[in-house]
Amino acid sequence: MNETNGRDLRAIRSSQLQHQENPMKSNHPTTSQQRWLPALTQTCLAILLAFPIAASATDAIPAPGSKLPSTNSDRVITAADVTVEKVGTSIPATAIGEPVGGVTLSPPHWVDATGNSVAYALVDGAIAPKDPKGKPINFRVLLPASWSRRAIQMGGGGMNGMVPMLRGERPGSPTASFARYGSDSGHQMGGFGRGSGGDDWTLNEEAIRNLGYMQMKKTHDAVMVIMERVYGERPRFNYYIGASQGGREALTVAQRYPADYDGIVADVPIVNFSTLMLAPELIRIKEKPQSNWVTRAKVNAIRAEFMRQADKLDGLADGVINNYMAARALFDMSEGDPKRNPWAALRAPDGVDPNPADTSANARLTDGQIETLKFTYSRYPFATPLANGVRSFGMWLPNTDPSGSGLIADRRFRGQEGAGENAPLHGQLGVLGVTGFLMQDLSANPLDYVEGGALNKRRQEISEWLDSTNPDLSAFYRRGGKMIVTIGTDDTLASPGAQLDYFQSVLDKMGRDQVDAFARFYVIPQTGHGLSGRSSGTNGDEQSVPSFAVPNQIDRTALIIAWAERNEAPGKTLVVTAGGRSLPLCSYPNYPRYKSGPPESADSYISTAP
Repeated sequence: MNETNGRDLRAIRSSQLQHQENPMKSNHPTTSQQRWLPALTQTCLAILLAFPIAASATDAIPAPGSKLPSTNSDRVITAADVTVEKVGTSIPATAIGEPVGGVTLSPPHWVDATGNSVAYALVDGAIAPKDPKGKPINFRVLLPASWSRRAIQMGGGGMNGMVPMLRGERPGSPTASFARYGSDSGHQMGGFGRGSGGDDWTLNEEAIRNLGYMQMKKTHDAVMVIMERVYGERPRFNYYIGASQGGREALTVAQRYPADYDGIVADVPIVNFSTLMLAPELIRIKEKPQSNWVTRAKVNAIRAEFMRQADKLDGLADGVINNYMAARALFDMSEGDPKRNPWAALRAPDGVDPNPADTSANARLTDGQIETLKFTYSRYPFATPLANGVRSFGMWLPNTDPSGSGLIADRRFRGQEGAGENAPLHGQLGVLGVTGFLMQDLSANPLDYVEGGALNKRRQEISEWLDSTNPDLSAFYRRGGKMIVTIGTDDTLASPGAQLDYFQSVLDKMGRDQVDAFARFYVIPQTGHGLSGRSSGTNGDEQSVPSFAVPNQIDRTALIIAWAERNEAPGKTLVVTAGGRSLPLCSYPNYPRYKSGPPESADSYISTAP
């Protein structure tokens, strides 16, 4: 390439980068661009054609890889490059894209290389709130000695409250040369159920909004300043990777801060966060009459009924419910004939349980227990729409763990029939989101909630802060962002129903072709919150069958890097493995349908629409 053509190509790449940083900027050439564009030689045009730019109907999409420098060499630093003098002790509030009271930095810490870790520096910082009664956001960034100009923001978990543990990776690891960073989201521990201390943050608006969305932006912007001071530049590719709460965060940044990220990986995201925290309380409220209480004795019968009706919907009675959409439709009372009873086969004579202690697969259900199960496995309608016009919460799907994550309770709680005056208040992982965020009274009984009652306006308010349900991802798409979202239908901690409903809302908003250009919505049937699971030991024909691990293994981080940087789009159908088994990994709403051949081989299945 001659010098003139090289300058022309760099100018075009610079224009593409500016569009990525400001996706709303016009793509039409300026007057000065019109003067130099005709001067491009055929050689330069040939080079440009080697980097195709995908396009929507109205917007040019930045070419994958266009932000990488011409050299592939890493930027190398030593301990002498990471000093207090260079890193600084503070960051101006004006450098942060959300309101902060200031940013202070601790002295950096250098860690030499070992046989198990590359050399790296750690910088800790604290972002002060604007509200004097608020809590700081503590954050940390790991800066590898050999940096590939890439970074990953790490998502949190549960209700957050801890800075992610960041350590150097093994030499040669695919992401050992990536900077990594994360925060405690603006509160320090507490938040894992009802506690005596550390929970007052749940009463502070700024702290709630930090958890919901602002901490991701504040942490990102502070870390970018540190990286510029140490490396002399920002990362060419920046990713957000997280699961559960971190998965919700990954979706949030794509929705709220699309210019900051090139790729996200969101596993089992708790998309409707505000209602997910409330949902276990809604089940306990449904069970206020003692006759509605579904006890643990009924677990085997519930699981067996799910299998009896749904196992063979994928063409094979193997103890795995692959056809999750058809299975959901069987038990979701919000759709279909409202007078049907999917639990009729388990109904006790006259609706009265003859043997409440029966733990077998043949145990019977009272009419009240059936009403509770209908409630748990049907969409929950809201009195008024919440954020982004969402009108219901998807609740849960037929699964092999019907008592998981507290869906079934072992005792009665204060406010329920049969509970004494000194009975405990109900608690669960997200209860502070009910008593704190919603009721604004940590001593309140969460079972006092009434849908559409006095708290309805507050419900709408915190939904705007906490829920990652915006289906319009067009800004992220236009700037060239890519995303991979993966869920499991056996998940009882998150809500697979809410996740599936979010997938559908994005497709409804953006259309299948546009979604396929930048996103993958993968579903691994019968896997839980960690995306692992096992087949049932009893199949849909009520026969005992060997239990096996459901295939689930695939490197989603490698997939998103290849897609964001090299435009190597992952297939809409891939193959996952576990031990000697394999299975198609399908994109929503498809599922792996058995056709013929060895059941342990992915070749024996075909990706099929429900």
